[in-house]
Amino acid sequence: MPSTTTQAPQEQKQGVPLSSGLKQRHLSMIALGGVIGAGLFVGSGAGIAAAGPSIVVAYTLSGLLVLLVMRMLGELSSAYPSSGSFSAHAERAIGPWAGFTVGWSFWVMQCTVVGLEGIGAGKIVSGWLPGTPQWAWVALFMLIFCGANLTAVKNFGEFEFWFAALKVAAICAFLLLGVLAIAGVLPGTHSPGTSHLTDFLPNGGEGLVLGLLASVFAYGGLETVTIAAAESEDPVRGVASAVRTTMWRIALFYIGSMAVVVTLVPWDSKEVVERGPYVAALDTLGIPGAGRVMDVVVLAALLSAMNANIYGSSRMLHSLVQRGLGPKALAKVTGGVPRIAVLVSSVFGFGCVLLSYWRPDDVFMWLLNMIGAVILVVWMFVGASQLLLRRRAERAGDAPPAVQMWAFPWLTWAALLGMVAILVLMARQPDTRVQLYSTGGLTLALAAGGYVWQRARARS
Repeated sequence: MPSTTTQAPQEQKQGVPLSSGLKQRHLSMIALGGVIGAGLFVGSGAGIAAAGPSIVVAYTLSGLLVLLVMRMLGELSSAYPSSGSFSAHAERAIGPWAGFTVGWSFWVMQCTVVGLEGIGAGKIVSGWLPGTPQWAWVALFMLIFCGANLTAVKNFGEFEFWFAALKVAAICAFLLLGVLAIAGVLPGTHSPGTSHLTDFLPNGGEGLVLGLLASVFAYGGLETVTIAAAESEDPVRGVASAVRTTMWRIALFYIGSMAVVVTLVPWDSKEVVERGPYVAALDTLGIPGAGRVMDVVVLAALLSAMNANIYGSSRMLHSLVQRGLGPKALAKVTGGVPRIAVLVSSVFGFGCVLLSYWRPDDVFMWLLNMIGAVILVVWMFVGASQLLLRRRAERAGDAPPAVQMWAFPWLTWAALLGMVAILVLMARQPDTRVQLYSTGGLTLALAAGGYVWQRARARS
């Protein structure tokens, strides 16, 4: 697929290159655990409350879309490994302004989410240790993961390996207990059968739409593995392996666990939202200490997200600068690590934490709304980039990449239409409409800035 007719973004052509410290086991576990986030453990409760048992349909539909996105991204990343991932692909396919827009949008989103995950982790630990200030825990977590990312990339990989192992073990244990209970063979429990599934669409189509929107954003984070692959021993093999296992990971961890939850627990149970669907299901089974166990797992998910987002944002920032789409002062690499980019990304994340305390009712919420639909912007650029680059490669007669999009171009177009449909659904809902318009404003502003930057660079 690499085409001689397409100019490559000039990444890492100058200065010290990034290291290749991530091993295949790191990438495999990052891919496996990256799909399991705090949004699944806690945030899915709101989707269940809106959609009822049909949340399984919502997660299936959004999962199919994500599967297509990952397949397209896998094709691009196996052909053009880059720490800039979709930003570098967009620049190659569309132009520097496109790489600028999607790269900086993603960076702002990642840095803001670092702050959000830090606040969530701080709340859990301060709840365990009453009297300890939440801000102190947030600061400690920021220092730990900033420090880990300032050292060799293998340290990031090791943190993510063990975080992912804990999350995978927890959700597999949950699924095993749930299936045994549903089958009526778990001691001390009675199978609910299908009694909780009879009212499949309790809030009609509107509830299903809300559940669909909630499920789409729960999948955010899958793309980090394509960024990390650029620093692995074998980028093409790593990306190919991660993408090929996406289907069963989505089916097992997301769709499977949602099916278990709505079968075991009434969809309108207050505990589903207040304590989270997994805690509610474990309480139904009478598992002692379920709440505390899930708190530990959710804490691991939050800390994992902090670690991964600091990593992802710093690599995206480094790639942008190396491709001439950001301030040159941030380009320095020491010991294979873009340390200035790590520090800048961490400072931005910590600034978001401070905003949440100083202006919780306006500034921080405005920032969160602004990044609310950025993941859809990223996915749309992925689709457009794959469509354009595949066409160019075919015209040039290039060899096919290790990963290829299925039924090209029909499924690429189907994915893009699916994203447009989600944007339309967001525009119809008052809560998501604000996010859509705020993200749209950010995207347009960055696109204009990227175009000006592109013109200025062309004249220099």
